[in-house]
Amino acid sequence: MQNDIVWSEELRVVANILNKAPLEKAIKWGAQVFTYEGRNVVSYGGFKNYFTIWFYNGVFLKDPYQVLVNAQEGKTKSLRQWRFGSMAEVDENRILEYVLEAIEIEKQGLKIIPEKFAPMPLPAILEDELQRGASLRAAYKNLTPGKQKEYCIYIQEAKQENTKAKRVQKIKPMILQGLGLNDKYK
Repeated sequence: MQNDIVWSEELRVVANILNKAPLEKAIKWGAQVFTYEGRNVVSYGGFKNYFTIWFYNGVFLKDPYQVLVNAQEGKTKSLRQWRFGSMAEVDENRILEYVLEAIEIEKQGLKIIPEKFAPMPLPAILEDELQRGASLRAAYKNLTPGKQKEYCIYIQEAKQENTKAKRVQKIKPMILQGLGLNDKYK
C-alpha cells in the first residue's frame, strides 16, 4: 500500500504492539492479520489521512474510550476501526486492552448473524434489456442470486437515466459470460 509508506514508522510501532498479543500472524488480502485459532481478530494499515487498527468483530467491543468507528455506516456490520492521526495518539496499554477483549470475543464465538438474502427487484431498464434478448435473459437467470443483486445495485445506484443505460450496456457482456460484477476482486 502506498499509504503504508507515509505512515511507516507509526505502523511499525503498531505492529510491535500487536506482536505482544497472544495471536498468530498471517498475510490475508495483502495485509498482516492477527488471528486466534484461525479466526481473524485484528489488523492494521495506513490510509491517506490516518493509520488504523481494525477489529474484525469490533462491534462486540465495549469501547470504553469511545475510539472505534464504523468505516462504512450501513454496509459494514461487524468490523470497527480505531483511527490515529499521529504517533501521539498511540497508547500501547489501551490498544492491548482492546486486543485482549477481542480475543475473548473470539473465544466466546460471538458473531453477527447475516441478514437473510432478499432478492432485489429488477431495475426497469435492466428488465427491458432482458426482455429484448433471450440469451441475455437466460444468462441472467443462470447467475447466482448474489451476482444478480450486485448488478441490480450497480444500476440502481446511478442517479441519471443516461448513466443507468451506460451501466446496462457495460454489464451485458459480463452477464453473457456468467460473471458477477465484482468477480475480479474475489
